[in-house]
Amino acid sequence: MEAIVRIRLFGDLEVTSPEHRPVRFATRKSSLLFAALVLAGRRGHRREQLAEVFWPGRSDAQARNNLRQALVDIRRWFPTSSDAAIYVEGDQDAISLIAGPDEADIWIFDRKLEGGRNADLVFAADLYRGDLLAGEAIPDGLDEWFAPYQARYQRKAWQLVERLSLALPAAGAAGETACEDLAERLLASDPTAEAAHRALIRIHARRGHENAAFRQFELCRTALKRHLDAQPEAQTNALVASLQLREQTGYQQPAPEPDMTSQPQVFSVPAKQHDQPSVAVMAFQNLGGDTEQEYFADGIVEDIVTALAHFRHLFVIARNSSFAYKGRAVDVKQVGRELGVRYVVEGSVRRASDRLRITCQLIDASTGAHLWADRFDGTLTEVFDLQDQIASSIVGAITPKVEQAEIERAKRKPTENLEAYDYYLRGLAISDRTISRGAANDALRLFKEAIARDPEFALAYGRAARCYATRKSNGWMIDRTEEIAEATRLATRAVDLGREDAMALSFGGFVLGYVSGNLEESAACIDQALVLNPNLAAAWGYSSWVNICLGAPDKAVEHAARAMRLSPLDPRLFSWQFCTGLAYFCGEHYDDAVLWAEKALRYQPNYASAIRVAAASYALAGRAEEAKEKIARLCELAPTLRLSNLADVLPPFRRLDDRNRYIEALRKAGLPE
Repeated sequence: MEAIVRIRLFGDLEVTSPEHRPVRFATRKSSLLFAALVLAGRRGHRREQLAEVFWPGRSDAQARNNLRQALVDIRRWFPTSSDAAIYVEGDQDAISLIAGPDEADIWIFDRKLEGGRNADLVFAADLYRGDLLAGEAIPDGLDEWFAPYQARYQRKAWQLVERLSLALPAAGAAGETACEDLAERLLASDPTAEAAHRALIRIHARRGHENAAFRQFELCRTALKRHLDAQPEAQTNALVASLQLREQTGYQQPAPEPDMTSQPQVFSVPAKQHDQPSVAVMAFQNLGGDTEQEYFADGIVEDIVTALAHFRHLFVIARNSSFAYKGRAVDVKQVGRELGVRYVVEGSVRRASDRLRITCQLIDASTGAHLWADRFDGTLTEVFDLQDQIASSIVGAITPKVEQAEIERAKRKPTENLEAYDYYLRGLAISDRTISRGAANDALRLFKEAIARDPEFALAYGRAARCYATRKSNGWMIDRTEEIAEATRLATRAVDLGREDAMALSFGGFVLGYVSGNLEESAACIDQALVLNPNLAAAWGYSSWVNICLGAPDKAVEHAARAMRLSPLDPRLFSWQFCTGLAYFCGEHYDDAVLWAEKALRYQPNYASAIRVAAASYALAGRAEEAKEKIARLCELAPTLRLSNLADVLPPFRRLDDRNRYIEALRKAGLPE
């Protein structure tokens, strides 16, 4: 193995030339570019994408020149020739690394993991020297780009240590040391890796060291509590329960344990009523019978679980617990009771040639009612991109449906039993669905009731602050100085309490920008929200708004589109349509601005912000009559609005030209002085 593997990505990046000399690339970017090409394999990457990701902020010409220089550095070590073992192949559009299947550790690792024999698993365990590129200093921006690869191989290592520990027949078996070493390496980088804890518990138990096994369980429980404020998974508890039973009965042979590689037993966990909605994503059914397809299906589920886990107010059951039901026909109501969840996600994967079809549905576990279902089609050409796209699409569709179901659940509760979260949900039901002065006041009252019962409820502060933004945009503020101060206080509190809550940062950040006028703080909060949860539609939508204000309308259109794509069923879809319209107005594309403003108004006819954009865009597009009609409607909704006080409702445009053009367009449309 040592003589074959020339490229190592696990742990430190180590590359050996065909002449068996250590490769030292001229720059760190060259090294990381080489790693990126290894990860992509023969699929390669588009030049445009690499230039943009590795050299952000540079002009296209400069970024492409830097890419060419880095490729020259790589080709200096691996020149192209007919008999070269490793070389870079490329054209004007794409670049890929061509090498044999045994040249890189990750390629061998993937192949051995798929092989599945005990010897293959041991070989793969020896290859995994540490997390992918763990020893490399990856600069900001690139770390986010490499993160999906790192997470994917970390998950594979967890699968490997689980499978290997279950496959060991007895103490001292071949592979025991490799399994133990792998578990220790995994825990060194992530002390919450339960699969590694379970592997060590099994190894200690097989050796007859029950005390060591129980100590390992305590280490696991302590790490989960300290780092995640979580409890061990059902599978871990079941494993320890079997050891306790063995100790009580004095039986010294290993007790039967659920075999995750064959038909599993299902262990009940105490049903717990979580304050937040809870969901379990079941293993997707493989309708094609192809083993590779099974791995793909499991990968989709893992990505969905990971993406859902970013939502702080959603309790997500770990994959290992929900996968205990894999291959069994079970009733979702039973799953709900045993896992203590309100919602269950089910799905299937079917492959025909290079085409894939994934179906998915969301079910209320208490009633068995289907809340949502959809189908996703694609090819295997870009398998990982497709997997990520499907996961984010499913998450984007599920979260508003869960939120809607939770609102209905809260409405059915007796009012005297309401607690903080239920008050929050009732406020949400009003604020996200109706634009009126009364609705804004009622929602604000309910969010403040939630805060009164839970003074640490970051998102309730953010939503309450957002009510003041609604009051500002519609001209409903009575004492502007006092209300702006209160909105700022609530938004600041939301941000301070919600440093790890992407939703609270999104709402708090928006209010700090729109109501308080602090665009820098607003952008920083929203950017942090996207780091915490890149699947959050609201964060992308508010990022669109702040980019409009900062004078980047093209980026704003792109981010609003991302929000709508992530959450096509979102009750606040009209907000992102409005942002698209305003961005097109600032970009001087007035017909497009009209189109999107009108889309928003079809959802919310009383949306004053969208009416203003439509009126201004009609005016500058030369459509005077339609502009006057919009102004007439605007004056019905906001009879006191004038050009003289228009600044009270406008966004804080950084570019004066955007602000002045907007005001002049509304003057042209007929807004009174």
